[in-house]
Amino acid sequence: MPASSSAAMVGASSTWSRALMQISPYTFSALGIAIGIGVSALGAAWGILITGSSLIGAAVKAPRITSKNLISVIFCEAVAIYGVIVAIILQTKLESVPPSQLYAPESLRAGYAIFASGIVVGFANLACGLCVGIIGSSCALSDAQNSSLFVKILVIEIFGSALGLFGVIVGIIMSAQATWPSK
Repeated sequence: MPASSSAAMVGASSTWSRALMQISPYTFSALGIAIGIGVSALGAAWGILITGSSLIGAAVKAPRITSKNLISVIFCEAVAIYGVIVAIILQTKLESVPPSQLYAPESLRAGYAIFASGIVVGFANLACGLCVGIIGSSCALSDAQNSSLFVKILVIEIFGSALGLFGVIVGIIMSAQATWPSK
């Protein structure tokens, strides 16, 4: 066999699709669950950092805003809770399959569905945490200047927190595709 044809055969066996087919669907499922909860917690922490630093700074000028503006921190905390809830839901989607069915198309689809669901939820909650953090920061700063602006900006913050709920809904819909083959 010529050297060029053997190199072509080696190249054909190392494609991305072939490599992805050799990874266990349970690995993809576990990665999706971990990314969903981890990135959601990162979004919550980032939002709390942004809101909290502005809240502490603005409370120097107007100490009355501290208790009112803790609602922004609670909205950021809800983002992490969304990730935990979806991780629990995705964990319940895992089922044991016999080794002969591990790489069956149904198993791969279930693993990829859980993985994609975790990715969607995690990154939607990351965006939500940043959005709520930035709006909460502006809410604290503007409330320190003019207390009549608090409710108006809080309504905008509620709309920003809806991004996380949309991610949860899409993640749950995507995870409905996770059906493992029967024994």
